[in-house]
Amino acid sequence: MQWLLLIGAILAEVTATVSLRLSDGFTRPLPSVVTLAGYGVAFYLLAQVLKLGMGVGVAYGIWAAVGVTLVALIGALFLGDTLTWIQVGGIVLVIAGVAALELGAAR
Repeated sequence: MQWLLLIGAILAEVTATVSLRLSDGFTRPLPSVVTLAGYGVAFYLLAQVLKLGMGVGVAYGIWAAVGVTLVALIGALFLGDTLTWIQVGGIVLVIAGVAALELGAAR
């Protein structure tokens, strides 16, 4: 159950972040509402994950790494953002760091 809630939190946060970009500085009502609701849902679900016992470093690390990766990919594929090889390398390092946190927590 923790993992399903964490996936929900990640998807809500990614949706909120992309909507923030589309809100044009909170001047467009629908993306602005989606942004606020998405972040609210994301934090609520993350809180439930922590309540169920997942370590905060692991939960937040996975949430942040997967969220950053998805937002960067969505930005590059659909929003016209650039993604250089150095940025891709940085994303790989973030994911490796989170994997190290998870592996360390399992011991």
